[in-house]
Amino acid sequence: MVYSDVYRIMRIRGRLGGVWVGDDYPVRVMGVINVSPESFYKGSVRAGYEDVAEEARRMESLGADIIDVGAMSTAPYLETRISEEEEARRLREALEAVKSASSLPVSVDTQRLKPAKVAVEMGAEIINDVSGLREPGLARLAAEHGLSMVVCASGLGRLGSPGEGVEATLRSLRNAVERALKEGLDEEEIVIDPAIGFHRDTGVEWWRLDIELLRGIPRLRALGRPILIGVSRKSFLGKITGRKRPEDRLPATIASEALAAYLGAHVIRAHDVAEALDAVRVAEALKGGGSSLRGG
Repeated sequence: MVYSDVYRIMRIRGRLGGVWVGDDYPVRVMGVINVSPESFYKGSVRAGYEDVAEEARRMESLGADIIDVGAMSTAPYLETRISEEEEARRLREALEAVKSASSLPVSVDTQRLKPAKVAVEMGAEIINDVSGLREPGLARLAAEHGLSMVVCASGLGRLGSPGEGVEATLRSLRNAVERALKEGLDEEEIVIDPAIGFHRDTGVEWWRLDIELLRGIPRLRALGRPILIGVSRKSFLGKITGRKRPEDRLPATIASEALAAYLGAHVIRAHDVAEALDAVRVAEALKGGGSSLRGG
């Protein structure tokens, strides 16, 4: 099956590890647990079995829908690459802890096949690949094991202005969706992510491009797939507010997460689950979410 523009007219709907996401469901919150000391936001890093397990329990109690585990930082402006073996080792230990403490579906933030195979063995239900399916076989692995995938925009090329970024992102995501379908992944198991914060080599000011991608969320509906947005404590928020440290960017994060949900994001990937849920509730109320509202 190859992607067709016929999906533009459909109600958007899909799954992430058995959790339904889309137009007819509440905006979901994916809580982030990092076991990579290299991560740009040290507040998201957990070390050791008990620390990881406790964070998973806490996120579930706060209302997270999914937990996303990362074992190698993917921040494009940091030197964070580790061996596949080390990433796989970290993932194995972290997933054992998360699975022992929480019943939520688990996503793994990886772009490499060996760690992804370990994640499958450990019971992960979702692969979150920031590379745009650069690694051959990753989508096939997900398809063979009935996993969901988050596919990200990547390699936008050189742009003349930040305003060209949304069209370039649409092209990149369309190509990634088509590759995933050709490798056997069910369309309902695919969620798209414009990868805000990852496009540093386009020839335009990256933070202005990030703003355009956030503003352009409604245009991503043209691809017919649920939209995941991750803006939590990212650098473009620091540029806007003057807050250099990720630790100081929570207010800007909450504002941008509310805007993302209001503009049509179906999933918010967040370091701060309670705050993200409040942001989502406000956005849903303003949109007239009706039965999708979570509060009492």
